[in-house]
Amino acid sequence: MGATNSATPVVTRFAPSPTGFLHIGGARTALFNWLYARRHGGRFLLRIEDTDRVRSTEPAIEAILDGIRWLGLDWDGDAVFQFARADRHAAVAHQLLDAGRAYRCYATPEELTALREEQRAAGKPIRYDGRWRDRAPEDAPEGAPFVIRLKAPKEGAVTIADQVQGDVTVANAELDDFVLLRSDGTPTYMLAVVVDDHDMGVTHIIRGDDHLNNAFRQLALIRAMDAVEGGWPDPVYAHVPLIHGADGAKLSKRHGALGVDAYRDELGVLPEALNNYLLRLGWGHGDEEIISRERATEVFDLSGVGRSPSRFDTKKLMNLNGHYIREADDARLTDLVAQRLPDGIDRDLLQRAMPVLKVRAADLNELAANAAFFFRSRPLAMDESATALLTPDARAILTQLHAKLDALAAWDTETIEAAVREVAEAAGLKLGAAAQPLRAALTGSRTSPGIFDVLALLGRTESLGRIEDQMAKPAA
Repeated sequence: MGATNSATPVVTRFAPSPTGFLHIGGARTALFNWLYARRHGGRFLLRIEDTDRVRSTEPAIEAILDGIRWLGLDWDGDAVFQFARADRHAAVAHQLLDAGRAYRCYATPEELTALREEQRAAGKPIRYDGRWRDRAPEDAPEGAPFVIRLKAPKEGAVTIADQVQGDVTVANAELDDFVLLRSDGTPTYMLAVVVDDHDMGVTHIIRGDDHLNNAFRQLALIRAMDAVEGGWPDPVYAHVPLIHGADGAKLSKRHGALGVDAYRDELGVLPEALNNYLLRLGWGHGDEEIISRERATEVFDLSGVGRSPSRFDTKKLMNLNGHYIREADDARLTDLVAQRLPDGIDRDLLQRAMPVLKVRAADLNELAANAAFFFRSRPLAMDESATALLTPDARAILTQLHAKLDALAAWDTETIEAAVREVAEAAGLKLGAAAQPLRAALTGSRTSPGIFDVLALLGRTESLGRIEDQMAKPAA
């Protein structure tokens, strides 16, 4: 089990940057944070890191919130917007400056560019050299712009007991004095994240392992503030491996890495299916594959997260989605599928058809496509496969079937099946030889739910009318 302190309630957070849609990796991070908090009776918080004012847009913010809500990852309290807290971030930087834990750096952009080029040419790591770290205040150029940098420790090393990666150690000499406040007074990402996590009471930081290097810098800032005013404990870190494509490369759009909204709107995926798939993408609990939200809340912990990148497989996701479609409530599926069909359809018919439709579909789009024939106007357009089935002999069988079905006193699947079998036997045909042209006439295709279910659902009048449209015409 991940490290927790019974005296301190667990608080996790999801902190997306609203520069686009909620992508799959972000959705999994949000899910892991939500589950960990719920498992331990803690709080799950949401922070929108909107400090990039050019790329952070209202539509992007709404898309992220919409995706999180659709996945059912309810957060506690109000969402925090990072940009609105810029004054608080700056105040912390000045606290550190006043306490001698940070300093003003007057290095010009040209000087820093030359430094990087020199380090690159010498094959050295690219990092700030601390040239203003110990300079006397009177050395400052009068009126010159400056940034505020953290006076990071230079001796020793720091070890993070990461709940996924294990113990990771970095020598302090490898870290530089990073910028806290830019020359225009705006806070950097590194400062804002640390201050927000502290002020929000975050105890566990669960995020992608691309942030692991950041953790050492952020920890230096946390410990500096703890020395200044106390009450800044180290968080528990858990850096989760990234998601790769099926080819092992970092997941990208060419692998089908879409936004969460696209899986919902374009691929017809149910939220419970995506949640289950994302849960199992890098985390496991024995041999369990189908894991409900309730079950996941009972058993999720960081010890089940693997250290290797997981591979996203759309085919596996859609197979899982098919399972959840078969398990879903018919009324709910009717609402979702009706949105993918023309306005004015008979929703009662769609819901009555759902038990036979959903067993054949892997997604909502397929479900809608399979249901569409119920709502087409006569005469039905035939696809190529249906046209090929409607030979003169087949149309003659349809004529016999029409007569037999028209004479039925009852209209239910058992009675209909008995009548069709009787016609096939009398004609010396296997059942399929009668059922296939019947399917073509009723649906315009050679595939559909069970043909007797189709007849029962369409009803006597519509069924007989569709059959009549395709019957052999009498000779002139």
